[in-house]
Order: sequence, then C-alpha cells, then structure tokens
Amino acid sequence: MSRVLLTGGAGFIGSHVADALIARGHHVTILDDLSGGFRENVPAAAAFVSGSVVDHMLVDRLFAEHRFDHVYHLAAYAAEGLSHFIKRFNYTNNVIGSMNLLNASINSGVRLFVFTSSIAVYGSASPPMSEDDLPAPEDSYGIAKYSVEMELRACRDLFGLNSVIFRPHNVFGPRQNIGDRYRNVVGIFMNQILQGQPMTIFGDGTQTRAFSYIDDVAPMIAEAIDRPESWNQTFNVGADQPYSLLELANAVAAAMGVEPRIQYLEPRHEVQHTHSSHEKAHRVFGIRPQTTLEAGLARMAAWVRAHGARSSAPFDGIEIARQLPPAWQLR
Repeated sequence: MSRVLLTGGAGFIGSHVADALIARGHHVTILDDLSGGFRENVPAAAAFVSGSVVDHMLVDRLFAEHRFDHVYHLAAYAAEGLSHFIKRFNYTNNVIGSMNLLNASINSGVRLFVFTSSIAVYGSASPPMSEDDLPAPEDSYGIAKYSVEMELRACRDLFGLNSVIFRPHNVFGPRQNIGDRYRNVVGIFMNQILQGQPMTIFGDGTQTRAFSYIDDVAPMIAEAIDRPESWNQTFNVGADQPYSLLELANAVAAAMGVEPRIQYLEPRHEVQHTHSSHEKAHRVFGIRPQTTLEAGLARMAAWVRAHGARSSAPFDGIEIARQLPPAWQLR
C-alpha cells in the first residue's frame, strides 16, 4: 500500500480522486484549508490535515512525518475569470503553494507527482486543443498552471522527479461547490434555479465548452500511479462534445424540471470556444465510455436537490477593480 498526499481533497474533484485512490488500495492523507471544499467531502478512510499548501513549514513537517510515495496536487483557487483581478492571491496559492510541495517532494524522494493543470493553458487556440499545441494562456489562472507545468519538467530534468500532468476541463457533478459565484457554471445555474433566480450568462451564450462528468475524469487521474507508461507525460481529460452556454442552460433547466429563465449580462473577457482532444489519453488509459451531458446533469441535479441551495460570501480581496464585471462587484 503506497502512501499518497492529496492536496485539495475536501474539494470537488479532489474528493472524487481520493475515493478512487482509496478504492485502488492506496493510503491517502488529505491536506486542505477548506477555503473552497467541505469537511463532509473527505472520505472516512482518508487521514485529514487542515492547512494550506502556502504554509511551507506545515508542508515540510507532513513530508517528514509521512514519507509519501506519491503526491496528488489538486489544491488551487480555480476561478479563471476572476484571476485577472486577484493576481497576488492567484500566484501565491497556485504557484508558491505548488513550489512548497515540489521542494518537499524532491527533498523527501517522492516517486511521482501528479498535477491537475487546466485547459486554460491553451488560451484561445483553435479547438480541439491537443497536447502538442503550444500553450498560450490568456488569464492569470492559466499562466499559473502553465508555470507549474514548466517547473515540473525542470524538476524532472535536474532532480529526476517523475510527474504526470492532467488538463481537465469544465468538470461537474455531485459535491461541486454550487455556492461559488465565480466558477463552475453548471453549479451556478443549478443554485440559481434552487433560489428561484434566472440563470445568468455573460454575453450572448454562444460560447462553447465541453462539460465533463466527474466519474469520467477522477478515476483516470487516480490510475496514473499504476500506469508507468503515463509518467512524465501530459494528458487532456474530459468530454469530447462541446455545447454552447445557451444549450447548457436549457439542459440544466430540463434536468432541474423547470422552464429556462435566462438573464444576459455584459460580456466578460474570456476564451469563446474551447474543448480538447483526448486521443493521447485514449492510447495510454484506453477508450472509456463517456457520460452524456443529460445523464450527468440528471445525477448532479438529484444530488443538488437533496442537498439544497448554497451561498458563499463574495470574494473580498479584489486587488484590481478596473474592468471587474458588475456582477462580481461587492454589494
């Protein structure tokens, strides 16, 4: 049984990856500061440590005490659009925190470092994005993710640290923080419906994304430990079929059993069309059936109705107010 540190394991994707790792027989320790996740998401079989990857003394102490074999790094503040306006916060949490983990991994002899990056590293490249495309991120979140990717390659070349990089995109499903107003559009739509509000769309809704159900993503990420042929490679992971935000809104309303009501907001700066190719992942991990959008939304809607609406406070650490969308301004 290998010893795995999983950061962000109280969050949405992280908790599902933790489940999959435990099911595969690994001993999992979760480090999470609960800033975006919930203690209830942590599997009972996992050890839980409350704290932040930014705390390098805590990180070093954990590695010294547990001598982890593998690290899964999923902790991040993953609000792409908002990241333009919280640059210091973004880079502190998403880059400096990652460097703390890399330092400790190298110093303690970790065998494999698995990192969840993002489709945001591709910027506005023509879809479907391939791992062979040169990344050109356009937001601070994507820049942070790509900087960690480059650092991982440098760590492999100099220190021999093995790594696997996954670039998931638009993942949804049970345990998502639907109260977060800045990210996860499926959760935002469902939360708005529960509260009797219209679904809000920036712009005209013609933006396209491929929405990926969590059960099609988390098991593959967890499997990387046991697939040495995946080591030191990068993989897109997620759904193949893109939909417009308007199509998504109608599908979410149907899953929630209501007529769609949509409020259009002023456009914000974002990539208009993005989805990725998964041929490389198919070659290494095998071709797997994908959950349809309708089936995934139905499962998430059942979970959302059972758990009810959620709310969270607006982000109160805005560093740049200029060009901040009105819907995101503190009220």
